[in-house]
Amino acid sequence: MRILIIDDHPVMRFGVRQLIEQRWPETEIGEADTLEQGLKLARSDNWDVAVLDLSLPDASGLEGLTHLRRALPGLPILVLSMHDETAYASRALQQGASGYLTKEHATAELVSAIDRVRSGGRYISNSLAERLADVLSGQGAPGLPHDTLSAQEYRVMLLIAEGKAASDIAESMNLSVKTVGTYRARILEKTGLGNTAEIARYCMKQGLVGSG
Repeated sequence: MRILIIDDHPVMRFGVRQLIEQRWPETEIGEADTLEQGLKLARSDNWDVAVLDLSLPDASGLEGLTHLRRALPGLPILVLSMHDETAYASRALQQGASGYLTKEHATAELVSAIDRVRSGGRYISNSLAERLADVLSGQGAPGLPHDTLSAQEYRVMLLIAEGKAASDIAESMNLSVKTVGTYRARILEKTGLGNTAEIARYCMKQGLVGSG
């Protein structure tokens, strides 16, 4: 088996490597500490699974997942993040991740998660599975304002919250500045937020941006 680890924390990469090698001693492991390096490695060889952090020096939130999925659509990606699953898990799965695992549960669940996604399955925690089941059955609590956004609107919102200018967002997402402005207007309308500063405060409060 070949596993690619993309995480900018050396100690975390070491821990993940140890867990993998204890279970599968013959596994070939690649390591990258930036999205750019991860994409280069991903394209250079055939991998069975990618383990991806959401907070990288050159990509934050779901940007890394989006770029990796675009580069290698068939690669199973297990997101391993410090962000609580309520903030990102549903979105990550919607955008093509094969599984979502918080770093605090990595020791107990990483091997099972990798096993599941490499065999073509999905991996989520029992608590998230219960919440998703409640939502599908109509018994779940009302969603948060950002849950009403499309995938593109959500990405724009996160970039706005990180202080990116409209021109920078347009360049990173291959959009026109006018289209970014349209997405911003939709975000404000759907969430009920008043301006860019409120978007930033909201994202920080919900744990959608920040260190991790």
